[in-house]
Amino acid sequence: MKPIAELGDLRGKRVLVRSDLNVPLDGGTITDDGRIRASVPTLEALSDAGARVVVCAHLGRPKGAPEERYSLAPVADRLGELLGRDVVLAPDTVGEGAREAVAAMGDGDVVLLENLRFNPGETSKDDGERAAFAGQLAGLADAYVSDGFGVVHRKQASVYDVARLLPSAVGGLVEAEVDVLRRLTHDPERPYAVVLGGAKVSDKLAVIDNLLQTADRLLVGGGMVFTFLKAQGHEVGRSLLEEDQVDAVRGYLSQAQERGVEIVLPVDVVAATEFSAGAEHDVVPADGIPADRIGVDIGPESSRLFAERLQDCRTVFWNGPMGAFEMEPYAAGTAAVARALVDVTARGGLTVVGGGDSAAAVRQLGFSESDFGHISTGGGASLEYLEGKELPGLTVLEEAR
Repeated sequence: MKPIAELGDLRGKRVLVRSDLNVPLDGGTITDDGRIRASVPTLEALSDAGARVVVCAHLGRPKGAPEERYSLAPVADRLGELLGRDVVLAPDTVGEGAREAVAAMGDGDVVLLENLRFNPGETSKDDGERAAFAGQLAGLADAYVSDGFGVVHRKQASVYDVARLLPSAVGGLVEAEVDVLRRLTHDPERPYAVVLGGAKVSDKLAVIDNLLQTADRLLVGGGMVFTFLKAQGHEVGRSLLEEDQVDAVRGYLSQAQERGVEIVLPVDVVAATEFSAGAEHDVVPADGIPADRIGVDIGPESSRLFAERLQDCRTVFWNGPMGAFEMEPYAAGTAAVARALVDVTARGGLTVVGGGDSAAAVRQLGFSESDFGHISTGGGASLEYLEGKELPGLTVLEEAR
């Protein structure tokens, strides 16, 4: 993939940058600005080089038409604060407002186009419709930089099609993400452990299949663990369970044993009467969850076990919290895993937090980003890379002119 430097002198040039600014909002308030902060170095470098920086991104899942709750206005304000310069929000994506905002730019200026997904062409499955929208985006710029790692697994107009129309390069954020993921998949330093959590095992079946060929240990927590416990024949009460995946998980447990991959499951869990912070809850054995209880976190013995099994690791990839960390009573397991990764980092090992809820959790729980080797901005993209899938937004950059 071509780095930005190979685009030549960008002073006075309009550079369209695909960033990932899809941050969580509470009303109009950004609750985690990690992705915006991660986008700043590339945008700052381009602006300082005199480029006229046209940023495009999406927020949420609007249905191809403007929705006020998905406006990028709060993002523009926060981006301006982080860059230390005004960021103009265009009132539309490729319409008259966007064209006027771009035409008024001076060298070093930054314009943020309104939400890409307000236009149906961005996510269209119809190649012609998507290409038409990409052509409008390309008309606003002289060059293109892909710097939104969280979307490179999507074949979308701003990710894939635009890169085929303009001189294109990879941004620093995407470059760093790919470098780290290559270290996880190509001869990782061992022992290599993967910690998986989150709600659904079905979201991670393909990555589990691939990791059984590369990892030394697989530690499983979060909502997905109850399908593993069920596959072992245990009662899981009213915990989150994907009954249709039990046989698949049973097969993976058998496959792991054959391959010599250690599977580490919780030995105790926090079980609550309801899924709420104020519910009555107790620590129970993982193989003895009461029929009327819901598992909401791994227990203290499990936290100690997980930390112990990570202690000698040289490489750790973590994707998915160990419990309902957003509720304080059920955050202990996730915090314990985060502390274990901090220790691995301190000993010189590579630790990668795989984006999404895991990244949000470490920030919410008060950890510094510098405590970890790398915090990814793309949960889904990271997982698909580890599955061995071809990511359209990377493939097109490898072919870019």
